[in-house]
Amino acid sequence: MPRLVLIGLVAGFFSALFGVGGGIIVVPLLVLVLRWSERPAMATSLGAITVTACAGVLAYAYVGRVDPGYAALVGLPAAAGALAGTSLQQRVPRRALSLLFALLLVVIAITLIVG
Repeated sequence: MPRLVLIGLVAGFFSALFGVGGGIIVVPLLVLVLRWSERPAMATSLGAITVTACAGVLAYAYVGRVDPGYAALVGLPAAAGALAGTSLQQRVPRRALSLLFALLLVVIAITLIVG
């Protein structure tokens, strides 16, 4: 339980600081620190995003940094993508899922370093 709370604190901090959290912070920590398998880690991360996003958007809205129209233009298609991704994720073998996730993180890191 204390480790889950710590993971949540780290995810919330980095979510607000950099706009990341669920997939980049929570999933790897649940898999590496708590030894969860990928599917429950991803599902838990998605559930936690709801609470994290609400806290973050309220804090940013308080200082006038949220544009609801743009948020909807990103959020509604993201919801459709989440449904499609969840459906596909259930059919991908566990090892392939781990490798694809690691590859995604590497590509993101390289893009940020080079770009």
